[in-house]
Amino acid sequence: MASAISANKAELLAIANAVASEKMIDKSIVIEAMEEAIQKSARNRYGAENDIRAKLDPQTGDLRLWRVVEVVEEVEDYFKQVDLKAAQKLEKDAKIGDFIVDPLPPVDLGRIDAQSAKQVIFQKVRDAERERQYEEFKDRAGEVITGVIKSVEFGHVIVNLGRAEGVIRRDQQIPREAARVGERVRALITKVERNNRGPQIFLSRAHPDFMRKLFAQEVPEIYDGIIEIKAAARDPGSRAKIGVISHDSSIDPVGACVGMKGSRVQAVVQELQGEKIDIIPWSDDGATFIVNALQPATVSRVVLDEEDGRIEVVVPDDQLSLAIGRRGQNVRLASQLTGNQIDIMTEEEASEKRQKEFAERSNMFEAELDVDETLSQLLVAEGFADLEEVAYVELEELASIEGFDEELAEELQNRAKEALDRQEAAHREARRELGVEDDLAELPHMTEAMLVTLGKAGLKTLDDVADLATDELIAKRREAPRRRNNNPDGPPMRRDRPQREADKGGVLGEYGLTEEQGNEIIMAARAHWFEDEEEAPAAAETTDTQEAADADSTQ
Repeated sequence: MASAISANKAELLAIANAVASEKMIDKSIVIEAMEEAIQKSARNRYGAENDIRAKLDPQTGDLRLWRVVEVVEEVEDYFKQVDLKAAQKLEKDAKIGDFIVDPLPPVDLGRIDAQSAKQVIFQKVRDAERERQYEEFKDRAGEVITGVIKSVEFGHVIVNLGRAEGVIRRDQQIPREAARVGERVRALITKVERNNRGPQIFLSRAHPDFMRKLFAQEVPEIYDGIIEIKAAARDPGSRAKIGVISHDSSIDPVGACVGMKGSRVQAVVQELQGEKIDIIPWSDDGATFIVNALQPATVSRVVLDEEDGRIEVVVPDDQLSLAIGRRGQNVRLASQLTGNQIDIMTEEEASEKRQKEFAERSNMFEAELDVDETLSQLLVAEGFADLEEVAYVELEELASIEGFDEELAEELQNRAKEALDRQEAAHREARRELGVEDDLAELPHMTEAMLVTLGKAGLKTLDDVADLATDELIAKRREAPRRRNNNPDGPPMRRDRPQREADKGGVLGEYGLTEEQGNEIIMAARAHWFEDEEEAPAAAETTDTQEAADADSTQ
């Protein structure tokens, strides 16, 4: 019998060691799983109401089984409590309130118990293995990893990474790349998520950072930090652009990335299934970098609109198709690379646009300021685009225009302010017709034009605005200082422009409000909620006082 027991002990420890080694988890976790399985089987045998514990010695394999009971004066629960007299038979020093151990004989596991114990152990080991996998990969996002394609399911590629599995979703694969089971594949770890069925490791071969990492592997100067990839844009499987800069003036960044006879860049191209890569020198000057980014097209000039984050690029007529690229690929990649929306136009189109804008603005000044055509065109030629700029520019700047004097400048400013007042009155009438409450006009940064926009969007009360999130109210736009806004007493200069694609997402997106201004508007609209909460207890207190007074007078 003793030999049989020792054999069982040795077998338990051998199983624990084998499982821990195979699954690459701590042996203590397997021992704990075994103890939990034995406890479950013992409860099935002695009763689930008992508080039964099991302890397996990881060195000798000895198994101890016991029941924990509380010492009480009067027993109410015979499974978890014992009286003082019975407790002192187990421990001489036992007293009321103690928890003592009641040893139990080992249980012989039947077929059902053994199967149940096996399931408990397997589940515990699986949980530990999943946690180990998650801990191993959770901090490896942004790393390139090599694996073997295990299967292809519904277009998604499952990759065996050795100790875990990753997935390359269909939209993260290089188009037209054949995935064959058993082939080795390199991919970028983009995200690792904890999941009930184990860690979800998302891989990508289409991400721009995958190309960055490949260049770092092929170009020692990038790995060492001498050359930096400042920007990257990809059309996976077709074409890519990267902007590079050298922190050592003696090293040409483009030449270093290309390598001897193109060896370095060709290694990356082959990994990306023949994807053509344009290597472009980075420049801190936005216009210069845009010109470089549109290579191989020749650019005549670049017009930056920092306020809207848009760029107009003028090219010769014979360079238009080259600048745009096949299906707009070249300009799209250049836009991603520079982080700005790029509009390509020919010299003729640019000229027509300038003439149209010039005519529209001069006609507006002629009508609103009641001036002749020559004077209105002169204002446009000097860079004035709207009435606010004329009304609130420094008087000296307006008077310094050739042919102007201080008297004329003052008159133009007065007329501009009168025109703005007329527009404000028209907007006020329009928003009242829409049913927008006057309380909204008291909100900070709010203009009558904004109120009309709110009314058209169905937002007519303080509660309507208060219910919005800041993102729903405004669009996140890059701020840039406006020219000629030197008058601190004047209102912020804004243009009532049609809502553009970049402004989508906010009701007042077209007005260029900052996030801070949006927050102020929202909080001001919600202020009455807190006032109502303060008034309610005060009203209740007044009612109670009145009732008490009425009771006293009755007595």
